[in-house]
Amino acid sequence: MESRAAEATAKFKAYHEKLDRFARTGEYGGRKRAEYEGSWMQQSRFVEINGVVHHYIDSGPRDAEETIVLIHGWDCWWMWWHHVMRNLNAKGVRTIAYDLKGHGWSDNDVRNNYTIPSYAEDLHVLVETLGLQEFHIAAFSFGPLVTLNYAVQHPGKLRSMVFFNFGYLPNSQVIEQVAPAIINFAFNNMLRKVTSWLPAYMFARLVLARNTVMTSDVLIGFESLGQCASEAIEQTTRQITSLEVTEGLPGLVGKIDIPVLFAAGEGDPIMTCESAEKLERFAPRGRYVCVPQCGHLITLELPETATDIIYSHVAAQA
Repeated sequence: MESRAAEATAKFKAYHEKLDRFARTGEYGGRKRAEYEGSWMQQSRFVEINGVVHHYIDSGPRDAEETIVLIHGWDCWWMWWHHVMRNLNAKGVRTIAYDLKGHGWSDNDVRNNYTIPSYAEDLHVLVETLGLQEFHIAAFSFGPLVTLNYAVQHPGKLRSMVFFNFGYLPNSQVIEQVAPAIINFAFNNMLRKVTSWLPAYMFARLVLARNTVMTSDVLIGFESLGQCASEAIEQTTRQITSLEVTEGLPGLVGKIDIPVLFAAGEGDPIMTCESAEKLERFAPRGRYVCVPQCGHLITLELPETATDIIYSHVAAQA
């Protein structure tokens, strides 16, 4: 276990320069974006964890009764939580949102180690570095896999978990062999080379979402594509589509003896309510909720609903 204070990453500095250009030369929308995102950037902190500089934002009251660590999903970054962070902070909750290595403003791993256990160990070091004693985790997509591995390896401090867009999907040897190549090609060879945000908006609105997503939030999702290391996409894709991981999920969830809430969007075309409910059945202290009129992007589609789900679950543990 190793950590030490660090300077801002090159990715963070480049993004800051881009916002400065928006503020100086952009139209009203660009200036408002620079002002809003810049206010979050002022709260950014950096720490070197296991040889990789990680970015995180620790917001809300430091003396809060409840602290929630927020873990983003596959090919995403901390900004997917920005609405939820603001809402929870307003309710007196401390939130810690960080970028997984190879994502967002965290550095890429020069050793190209993007395994789920390594992400879980990074989380452990972050928790110890920040001196967290009792806390909760909310995570979506790939984030719950990191959380479950952390909870099994380092029990004791984690009080509860909320998982969005996470469930038990059917898998097979054919899917295991074919899916990684298709997904990697789509993201690394197609989407990451798109220079306009409009195709991303159309894909999000027509396929992933069941509600109108603000243009500013589509831009946040679009930015995450360029911030993510291609090696991280390749390795995490192989893991989430492997039979070893998918078939091991019920047993992993079954080891967690703390409250776990599984939340899924009624209109999610990827992680359906049925898949979330199926996995919830293996949790000794699990609950499940199907969110009406919601797709795959709950933290951006219905941030108030996502906030209420998290806050209510955490408050129930008090």
